[in-house]
Amino acid sequence: MVKSRQSEGVLPMRADRLLSLLMLLQARGRMTAADLAQELEVSVRTVYRDLDALSAAGVPVYAERGPGGGCALLDGYRTTLTGLTQDELRALFMLSVPSALDDLGMSDELRGALRKLAAALPDGHREDHDLVRRRIHLDWSRWEHAAGPVPHLQTMQRAVWEDRKLFITYHAHIGPYTAQFERVIAPYGLVASAGIWHLVCARDGGIQAQRASDVVAAQITDEHFDRPADFDLAVFWQDWRINQEANRPSFTATVRVAPEMIPLLPYYFGKSIQPAIAGAAMPDDAGWMTVVLTFERFEDARERLLGFGRAAEVLEPLALRLSIIDYAGQILDRYRPRP
Repeated sequence: MVKSRQSEGVLPMRADRLLSLLMLLQARGRMTAADLAQELEVSVRTVYRDLDALSAAGVPVYAERGPGGGCALLDGYRTTLTGLTQDELRALFMLSVPSALDDLGMSDELRGALRKLAAALPDGHREDHDLVRRRIHLDWSRWEHAAGPVPHLQTMQRAVWEDRKLFITYHAHIGPYTAQFERVIAPYGLVASAGIWHLVCARDGGIQAQRASDVVAAQITDEHFDRPADFDLAVFWQDWRINQEANRPSFTATVRVAPEMIPLLPYYFGKSIQPAIAGAAMPDDAGWMTVVLTFERFEDARERLLGFGRAAEVLEPLALRLSIIDYAGQILDRYRPRP
């Protein structure tokens, strides 16, 4: 009975490894035993035993030792995974491994499943897996709040797939003002971060990322571009995000906060609000506290402070105070009863 229970655990595990080995050879072609061992997290000796098992099962696999050798399948041999179209496979390849799956210990299972799926693409499209990863990256970490609609996202995606330049019109925020610019850019990829799509592109002599929702018009041109061979979208995004966090523009406002709102400030602004609260003067006789709040942009300050209703009063800057008065007046006028 003990031997039977061991077999129930070992055999499925080895069958899964054999399938992974087969899919790796099918997707990548010739590979060294050392590379296979590293990919499968086993010893080189185990790889050769697995190759013997595949050969005994009728799979035309062979291994050549020495310089220039390696493990490979005979030309023309491939397995198939049915039921998935090429577009469905591409959609699956857009998945990166969320940190939540790492916490659950499931990240290796997802990587293994994607590796097996990579071998199911039709002949002539084995590079699709790498093409997808170079063009679409999903960042699962929470960094910013969700943005509004992105009307030209599909146009951007098409330009990214086809390596064609885009003529775009976009909004740029300069202090309390918004300006509109036009550019011809080379779209390298799209990144989704916490519900916000960013367009990564080459423009003005460098590679930049901007919110896709800021693009108000987009037209694909007939001109193609060559992306750098060493460009890695995920690496660029990680570096860009760290740099943005370190150099994020800020807009400050001096605000009187009602007593009932003071305990909620850490909820709305996170731990970064603690120094502002600690440095604020004691509440006045009515219990209101005057604090300096930091926002990314003028518009962000107006939007969030309007949400506080009568529990917050902007003291400075005057431009923000007047803008909130104007918006509040428009809202009041909209909801005022009409005859």
